[in-house]
Order: sequence, then C-alpha cells, then structure tokens
Amino acid sequence: MSTHPARMIKVDSSCNPEGAISEASEILLSGGLVAYPTESFFGLAADATNETAIKRLFLAKKRGHGSPVLILIHSVDVLDQYAHHIPPVARQLIKEFWPGGLTLVFDAGPKISPLLTAGTGKIGIRFSSHPVATALARAIGTPITGTSANLSGEPPCRNADEVRRSLGHGVDLILDGGETKGEVGSTVLDVTVDPPRILRQGMVSQDEILANIRICHPETG
Repeated sequence: MSTHPARMIKVDSSCNPEGAISEASEILLSGGLVAYPTESFFGLAADATNETAIKRLFLAKKRGHGSPVLILIHSVDVLDQYAHHIPPVARQLIKEFWPGGLTLVFDAGPKISPLLTAGTGKIGIRFSSHPVATALARAIGTPITGTSANLSGEPPCRNADEVRRSLGHGVDLILDGGETKGEVGSTVLDVTVDPPRILRQGMVSQDEILANIRICHPETG
C-alpha cells in the first residue's frame, strides 16, 4: 500500500488519454490499483488475473472475502475465455445491452480466481460503454475488476476527490474523468439459472430484460 495519497491524472479527449491509459496499465500490470470512471460511479481496477492484486483490492476496500467481485472485459470476443458456458438468452442480452449497464453472472471459467467468485463458482462479467474502463482492460490484455472505488459500506464515489477521500493511500492512481452520472449501478442478472434472475436492479430495467428473454423463449410471453 502506498504511503502517499493517490496521484490523479486528467483523462479526456483534450488531455492525452493515451498517455494516462499507458501509465495506468503499467501500474495494473505491476499489481497496483487504479480508480477509473464508469457510466455510473468510479470503479477500482486490479488485474483480474493477478491474485496478489485482488487481495490488495480487498484490503484497500476493507471488503470481506465473502463478497464476489465482477470483472470488465474489453470485447465480447474474449467472453468465452472467462465464462464456462454462454446460454442463448445471454447472447441475446449481450446483443441488446453490451456495451452498457448490464452485468451478466456466468459459471466461472478456469481462468477466474476463486477470490473473485467468493466460492460460488460464478462470475459477474460486463462490457462497459465507458471508453476509459474499456481502454484499461484493452491496454493490459486481461479483464479488470469492476467493483466500486470506495470503502465497503460507504456510498459509491462520483468524482476523483471523493475517491481520494474514501480510499486515501489504498489506491495508486485515480483517472479523473470528471463527474460521473451516478444514480444507479449496473443491473446484475444471473444467467446460470432458467429463467434468469435479477440479483440487483440498476440501469437496465426488468421490463427490458423480460422483453429480450421472450425473444429467445416466445412461449414465456
């Protein structure tokens, strides 16, 4: 853990985003933690394939190991590397809502650390529509963690200053993309069961999900 407050780097189209992403990716690949903006709140990234980094993330957030952590991927093309099985209904939902605010819970593939699944054997996966989040995952070539950038039990953060106040020395770098939209996080949907089950209501409504489930299973309409 750093002995200094996290550095902040502005990241937008006018402030050399490639340079900021490059620096952030070096930190992630060395086992560090980076806070970054998403469609809703700030997320906290660790290299999701690095168990040492994942343990540090739990420590920084003061999060119990009984809580699973979702991951963000940079492309639908890599999904089958991390999900054991992708049912047809998931493919329909992906077609409609990715990139975007829907996290799908799959049976975890062998590359997924048990630290991320909290012993459930399931992993939440999302393809974010925020360019910074996706650029980070693309830059390191592996998924990043998608948990919120705040101490567990505290409200999620909407700007870089809130992240610094919440996490203090626990994060190495904050990518300051300005104020995020806030409001609600992603909808979390378990597609390992039939019919799929909403675990957390968020950006994508139940009605939108049901409409797409009916496309795969017209008899449910």
